[in-house]
Amino acid sequence: MNLSVQWILSKLGGDKIMWLVVFCLSLFSILAVYSSTGTLAYKYQSGNTEYYLLKHFSILLLGFILMYIAHIFNYKYYSKISIVLLYISIPLLIITLFAGTNINQANRWLTLPIINLTFQTSDLAKLSLIMYTARFLSRRQQDIKDFRKTFLPVLVPIVIVCLIIAPADFSSSAMLFFTCFLLLFIGRVNLKYLGLLVGGGIVGILLMFTLLFALPDNMMVGRMSTWKKRVENFANSDKSETPYQVKQAKIAIAKGGVFKIDPGSSVQRNYLPHPYSDFIYAIIIEEYGLIGGFFIVFLYILFLYRSIRIVAKSPKAFGALLAVGLSISLVIQAMINMAVTVNLLPVTGLTLPMVSMGGSSLWFTSIAIGIILSVSRDIEKNAEKEALA
Repeated sequence: MNLSVQWILSKLGGDKIMWLVVFCLSLFSILAVYSSTGTLAYKYQSGNTEYYLLKHFSILLLGFILMYIAHIFNYKYYSKISIVLLYISIPLLIITLFAGTNINQANRWLTLPIINLTFQTSDLAKLSLIMYTARFLSRRQQDIKDFRKTFLPVLVPIVIVCLIIAPADFSSSAMLFFTCFLLLFIGRVNLKYLGLLVGGGIVGILLMFTLLFALPDNMMVGRMSTWKKRVENFANSDKSETPYQVKQAKIAIAKGGVFKIDPGSSVQRNYLPHPYSDFIYAIIIEEYGLIGGFFIVFLYILFLYRSIRIVAKSPKAFGALLAVGLSISLVIQAMINMAVTVNLLPVTGLTLPMVSMGGSSLWFTSIAIGIILSVSRDIEKNAEKEALA
């Protein structure tokens, strides 16, 4: 057994603790998805509860394969790949916005012909934009304080991508913009320009809210009415106005208590909308108590901490910015998902990375983690060379 573990560890390059964190999150994912898809199985699969378990396990397995492949490649190759992916993702986002598969009044998915596979083009765009921003900033460190040479050219693709994503998925757009903003800050962009960007963002948000509450309902387009309703529900102190899914999530959390280890015992999975994706954190707390919920938070914080260690050790600016950008994106998404579950933020459609049931989103998350591990793997190789020298 020890030999088997040693052999597996020898094949996994990069930060071993990060691999362990991902494995723990995946284990929670399998247990929680199996528990929360019972109603779905009875509704669509004639009670075959193993169907979604096997499907999710297969998706996770492919995710680990993609993660392993991504971590084998030298992270420097992703510098050129990011340009290609960005040029591909922008047209795909536009196609999705106008002709994508409509689910819940949002065109977020694109269905690939022949194989009939749907995927969120925003997932590809997020990955490519963060990679491209890291590449651009690392290559412009000599002129990093220059407005025309650095700030304006890097801002244009960020604004374009975020604006195209926003109509169908505002939460993902806002999260991506904030991640890129942090990258600009970490990349030493002039604080004066970042201050102007913050000011512009505040003005834009105020204008958006003014428009939401000034326009009559019959003049709203797209998801504007949905955004307005979510903001109103979140701001309303009247308990009767609390969204149904938030009520059910609170009930699930209350049933979990502090100490509880009872996998598969969830009752609220039968009432909570999307308990296997958007609100899977509530199911985890219901079955494993607040201790289980805190452990999930701890895993994401540990993941971020290990990423920061990778950044600190990286000798190249691109590797450091790439690792910190991707890790911050994943952890912010996780924190937003958990904050929504406990009603600290309005309802969004963001899933819990490496835990929620999903297809393409889980695969893109796996690739992102693989890229972070690729940076870590390169650091290990350089350390070994220095030790032998």
